[in-house]
Amino acid sequence: MAADKLRLLVVLSVVGIAMSVEANVSSFDKVWQRRAAEAKKAARQAYHPNPHFVVNHFNELAHQAEEGGNGTRRHLRKYTGPCLATNPIDKCWRCQKDWAKNRKKLADCALGFGRGTTGGKDGPIYIVTDPSDDDLVNPKPGTLRHAVIQSGPLWIIFARSMIIRLSQELIMTSDKTIDGRGANVQISGGAGLMLQFVKNIIIHNLHIHNTQPGSGGLIRDSVDHYGYRSSSDGDGVSIFGSSNIWIDHLSMSKCADGMIDAVQGSTAITISNCHMTNHNEVMLLGASDSYTEDQKLQVTVAFNHFGKGLVQRMPRVRFGFVHIVNNDYTHWLMYAIGGSSHPTIISHGNRFIAPPNPFAKEVTKRDYAAESEWKKWLWRSEGDLMMNGAFFVESGNPSQGYFQNDMLSAKPGSDASMLTRFSGALKCIPNKPC
Repeated sequence: MAADKLRLLVVLSVVGIAMSVEANVSSFDKVWQRRAAEAKKAARQAYHPNPHFVVNHFNELAHQAEEGGNGTRRHLRKYTGPCLATNPIDKCWRCQKDWAKNRKKLADCALGFGRGTTGGKDGPIYIVTDPSDDDLVNPKPGTLRHAVIQSGPLWIIFARSMIIRLSQELIMTSDKTIDGRGANVQISGGAGLMLQFVKNIIIHNLHIHNTQPGSGGLIRDSVDHYGYRSSSDGDGVSIFGSSNIWIDHLSMSKCADGMIDAVQGSTAITISNCHMTNHNEVMLLGASDSYTEDQKLQVTVAFNHFGKGLVQRMPRVRFGFVHIVNNDYTHWLMYAIGGSSHPTIISHGNRFIAPPNPFAKEVTKRDYAAESEWKKWLWRSEGDLMMNGAFFVESGNPSQGYFQNDMLSAKPGSDASMLTRFSGALKCIPNKPC
């Protein structure tokens, strides 16, 4: 028996080493190779050939949001009045007191590049009752890990408030919604969420903080497959080769690596209404200057509050087209928006409050390119509010790939604090407006 255990240990060790060394698609088994091919096809279908059309559509709806409040300062006191939805995404669902009976209404509310995302709208409700994460190969029914590996669309909710410490990264399958409304759901103290080679995912109303790297090992990734995983980085949410993803109303802080990373040809993504604090490298969109598949990267970053204790990458972009619109940047230590490999970055109606450090007033940062090169990259700032000496260095010719005359203006940066007033995870009570 002891000899058998020893032989098994040696085999597991060799396989684990092989997987960690060959961290690309060709090293995966046939199941992962098939998923990678399907995900690549889905990403091509999700890619919008005219991104300015998506930007226009977003800005048009943003203009329909009601004016209100003093837009040049954040509201420090907790709001105690009647339900107030201040941006078009929230207006779609938030102030309806029957939201708990009509949860799937949320699936009609995504805007921006992720606007086609419906998550688990076409599937049944799955109620998570158990916060444990003890068995990674045969997850216990009622746990979050058991829910996310099920086949077909699923709308996942929580029976009560809970803290979930993920033993290893949570590997999701396509067509899922994780909906934390009606409970205080925290992903904390363990690994984060992995969206790898999937499509049509909504992550909504969670607290994700203090995530840690995972050591890897045997992990089930669907009802009919499990396999070896190498170590994970400790991202809060990792989007890898995936499309039609909507991340909304998350409160995030102190993740081991990135808070939200979207890499390896991911596209059709909206990140909205999140509140991010106390972190270094916040958001990475495109992980390698040599991976040209990220040219189809299209991401909307909207109505987020980038708050205290943040350092850089809000976001940092490679290739692709990113619309950064009506966010409130109240803190950064190094810079806010960065990039390399000629990404297109359109900044509309954001508020940027520079830190006291006189050497960190610039919003933007270009890497790995001489000025003669990055001057060709299309980075535009329109309607942004610059405070405390903040400044955005523009570049590129608007007539190349960006149609100035066709663009509708977003809400002005002076409205950013109002539009992001209710960012982060919401305290939603059934039978009351959220």
